[in-house]
Amino acid sequence: MDKIIYLANPYGFSQQQKKLLLPPIINKLKSLGADVWEPFERNNQLDFSKPGWAYKIAQADLNDVKNCDGIFAIVNGTPPDEGVMVELGIAIALNKAIFLFRDDFRKCTDSEFYPLNLMLFAGVPEVGWENYFYTSVEEIDSQDKALYKWLSKN
Repeated sequence: MDKIIYLANPYGFSQQQKKLLLPPIINKLKSLGADVWEPFERNNQLDFSKPGWAYKIAQADLNDVKNCDGIFAIVNGTPPDEGVMVELGIAIALNKAIFLFRDDFRKCTDSEFYPLNLMLFAGVPEVGWENYFYTSVEEIDSQDKALYKWLSKN
């Protein structure tokens, strides 16, 4: 059975980002054999004119994070998207496999050691955290990185 990756991202808010930025990432993850759960695709089919739509989406996303095997979080921005950070925090607390993607060159850290807030690295090993951190789409399927190795394990 394929491992389920929750693709935490803010790209669904923009048609351009959804159309241009998400497909290459989804395709790379799928090429590695992952079952990709993209929240805007899975949990956004609600009537936004009805009361309670926001709560229903939040609950659906929460349940997907609980039920996935790992999370691939797009952490671009300064700071990264708040929803992605909440999803990532939940995944860390639930001991899910954590993979971070940031191709944003801007600094977003209070540490000389990590490229982002140190709490985002609480779910990855202290030594070798770089193997869980991706800086380009091309790097996602690298056999030297943690995602490839994790997906290859049964």
